[in-house]
Order: sequence, then structure tokens, then C-alpha cells
Amino acid sequence: MSWKLIQRVKKRLSEERGTIRKEWGGKTTLCLAFPNRYYTGMSNLGFQTLYHQLNQLQEIVCERSFLPDKEDLLEYRKTDTPLFSLESQRPLYDFDILAFSIPFENDYPNILTILEMGKIPLLRTARNDSHPLVIAGGVAVFLNPEPLSDFFNFFFIGEGEELLPEFLRCFEEAKSEGKTQLEFVEKAAAIEGVYVPQLYQVRYFDEGPINSFTPKGKHPRRIKRRWVRDINNIHTTSTLFTPHTQFNDMALVEVNRGCPRGCRFCAGCFIYRPFRNRTLKDLRMDIEEGLTHERRLGLMGSAVSDHPRLREICQSVLDSKGTLSIASLRADSISEDLITYLKAGGHKTISLAPEAGSERLRRVIKKDLQEMDLLRAVEMISKGGIPNIRLYFIIGLPTETARDIDEIVGLTRRIKHIFLKVGRDQKRLGRIVLSITPFIPKPSTPFQWAPYEEINSLKRKLKLVKNELRGEGNVQVTHNLPKWGYIQTLLSRGDRRVGRILLAAHYNGGNWQKTFKEINLNPDFYVYREIDFDEILPWDFIDHGISKDYLRGEYLEALSQGKE
Repeated sequence: MSWKLIQRVKKRLSEERGTIRKEWGGKTTLCLAFPNRYYTGMSNLGFQTLYHQLNQLQEIVCERSFLPDKEDLLEYRKTDTPLFSLESQRPLYDFDILAFSIPFENDYPNILTILEMGKIPLLRTARNDSHPLVIAGGVAVFLNPEPLSDFFNFFFIGEGEELLPEFLRCFEEAKSEGKTQLEFVEKAAAIEGVYVPQLYQVRYFDEGPINSFTPKGKHPRRIKRRWVRDINNIHTTSTLFTPHTQFNDMALVEVNRGCPRGCRFCAGCFIYRPFRNRTLKDLRMDIEEGLTHERRLGLMGSAVSDHPRLREICQSVLDSKGTLSIASLRADSISEDLITYLKAGGHKTISLAPEAGSERLRRVIKKDLQEMDLLRAVEMISKGGIPNIRLYFIIGLPTETARDIDEIVGLTRRIKHIFLKVGRDQKRLGRIVLSITPFIPKPSTPFQWAPYEEINSLKRKLKLVKNELRGEGNVQVTHNLPKWGYIQTLLSRGDRRVGRILLAAHYNGGNWQKTFKEINLNPDFYVYREIDFDEILPWDFIDHGISKDYLRGEYLEALSQGKE
């Protein structure tokens, strides 16, 4: 073990507040791994919630591990030190269970790096009872876990707060009975929401699509996702505080879960149904608790501005002498009094998500936002004294035309006109930031059948927007690279065979182009192809409570609206 690495971890721990250390004796040991660096993982409220929840279980020791920072990666490899946990600095292979929390597909390659650095065989079939069980949850895998099937023993389909305690009770029973891992697999497969890939067989047609997906034995044909019926029973709030995170001066509180809007591109609108608001009473308790740790409080959720008591929530923060942050707001939910709350709470930037430049395309994606509402919101924000606005746009959406791209530029200029006019009147000028991402077709959404747009076409659209707005003062354009959107689509819509690509990319040091040339599997099949309605999709075995016919109808309705 590298003494230098241990000292770095101990220094990091000394700067934390809320770290939980428990004795190992006679307990089930679980390492909660985040497949990205500490800075990113510790900014994830879901990760923190699981860490705290699991450590409330008396018989469980839960520690943490992350992808090492670049300088630490070199030290690990130079000294051949196995990747270890933060709290006890024990190697990952010493734990009973290694549990990954996976929110993003682009972090999949980091999973293999963590396994390799932890001296744990990458492939599930290469492990035995001396190795930890490797399990995973998180939104990415309960959308579609299949590309990772070769590497994991179990996947949790649904919300981890609901599933993990039951799974761990089952594990403890099996351990006390002296059962092998194989025997435990059969036992745990009976838990609703637990998916065991080795218990299902997939066959393919020669031309590529899935021919059949069948369970071995009497296991269910479909896995029902689990969800928390009453989120007031789960206190999703910051429990760990560190200066080494995006929210280093802020306590986070989850306001609601899911989204009632039903935007056709958004997985969160569908897999987190039903939309659930937390009560004002419970939120006030969590606000008081959060403000004992930090004087700035962040309200989190996919639809914070859809909470019916949002203004009272904001007032509760201010009454407690706190300052306030909200990640993103619906333009048609903004009011002057809400802007007043945010200004008083110290807000410097408000984020809005038009998603598309034209009203036609917003109708296609079911983003029911009128331009007049957006411009009115911009005027209120600017008059309210908040200097900066961030605008989120998506390019490459189904039915998108050149005119829709032009409308991103036109809408930005109209927003800027209002923004600067009010700013000059108040002798204060701020900044407009456009954040542009390529459209990624996501499982379990109406757009799951749609193709990803060709990379060079996306590049041309980005270049057009940047060139048109280059001379516009106070406007900045940022964007994600289309090539990474291609990889994300591959991992998002892939079947089990994509695991071979992922493994080869790992051995090629992340060189995807070299990997694509080596592997006898065409990635364009998963990325650029519009999927037929009658195909078996890799994630069809997951039951999110939404019928495929409903999603198909929504997609056809979108295409019909695109022709209007």
C-alpha cells in the first residue's frame, strides 16, 4: 500500500463533515462506489443519501470509493496499490459487496477501471466466492443495464432507497446460512426489482436485432421497477460536507421527484412516475437541518418550480436567515415574487430550458412553452436584479430542420434585446450563456426508437450557432461534443453485445476509434438506426408501469406534429 495515497485520503477525510466510521466485526461490509472522481461523486445527492441510509442499518458497514484523480492514478499504478475505500483504507476486494451508483452512461468505462484497480476480475464469470458481489443501481442502469451485463452479478431496477435494505437483509440471511454466491443469486432473484442477468438468455437474428429474451427456469419475464411511495419517509438531504465538491458552500434538499410535464425526450418524466412532491412540513424540517451545516441551501429536483408550495419553501429558507439556490426553473412558472425570493437568497444566475428555438419543435417534443412566456420570464429576471441567464438547448431532435437551428439564434437575440434593454436602464449588464447538447435517444421514452443524428451534421449545426452569435456581446455558447453523444447513445441503447465493445475500449485505453475497428460489431447499428416498432428492445424486460403502445403513440404523434 502506498503511504502517500493513504495520507492523501486521510487529509481529505479530515476536511469532511459527516463521515461515518463503523467497526467491521460481524457486519456485512459494503463499499459504495461512484464511477467518477470524488469531486463529482460527492456532488451527487442520491449517492450521499444511500451512504447515510445504509449506515443507519446496524448490521451494515458502508464505506465509499471513487475513481482516483489523475495524479493518484499514477501513484496507484506505480506502487501497484489496490484501490481502497476512504473510511478504513481497506482494498475493495476485502468487502462483501461492491455497489456502484451509476447516474450516467459515459461513466461506464470508469467502472472497469475501478474493478481493475481494485484487483477484482472484470468479468462476472471469472469471479468466485472469494470476490465481492458486484452490484449496481442508479438511473442509467434502471433505464438499460444490458451493456454492463457481463460485469455485474445484480442490477437494481428502480429507486435504491426502496430496494437496497431488502436485498441486504436477504444477503445477511444467506450468509448466516452458509450459502454460496450461486445459491444466493437464486434467492435474491425472487426480490421484486432485482435483475440477475445470468438467469436470462438472449438470442439474436443474424441481421442484428434481438430474437428472444427469455428467463431460465421460473424467473419472471419482466422485472418490475421499485419506487418510493412516500418520499417524505426518505430524507434526501446533504449528509456529507466537503470543500472538494461543486456544492462546497451549500446544503442540498430534494423538493420533489420526477416531472409531470411528459417531455418526449426526457427519461425522468417517465421512469420516475408518479410525480411526487414532498410536504411543506417535511421540507421545513430538512431546511432547518441543512442550514445548521451551511447557510446556503440548494433546492433539488427535476421540477422544482412545479411544487405547489414553492414560494412558502423559499420563504422558509429566508426566514431562517439562509440564502437560496435553485438549479433550473420553468419559464412559465416564474413570477415576480419568486424572483424576489431568489434575489434575496443571493441568486446570480437563473437557468431556463427552452430546449428548442421554435414553437413548432417545442410542440414536437411536448415542451409546451410559448415564446411570450419565455420572454416575459427573461424580463422579470432582469428587472428583478438577477444578472445572468443560462439557456439550455438540444440539437438533433426528431423532425428538426435548418429553420429550427436558425430559431435558436433568433430566440437568443430576442432574449438578449430584452436582457440588455432592462440592464442598461438599471446600469447593470450581465451574461447569457447557451448550453447546447446533442439529442440522445433514451430508453423508455417516446423517442427511444429515434436515431442519433450523424456527427458531422451536428458539428455543422453547432458551428452555425457559434458563428452567428460570435459577434454578440454578453452571449457565450458552450456545448457537448457530438462524438461523446455518439458513445452515450451506443451505451444507452446497446444490448449485451455492446459489453464486448466496452471491454475492448478499456483494454485500448479509451481509444474508441481503434476499438470500433477491432470489434466485429457495428456501433452504427445502435446509434444511427431508427428502430422498428416490432423489434424486441434490450430494455423491454423492464416494467416501468408504462405501456410500449403508449410510448409508440406519443412518438407517432410527435412525428405527425413535426409535419404541421
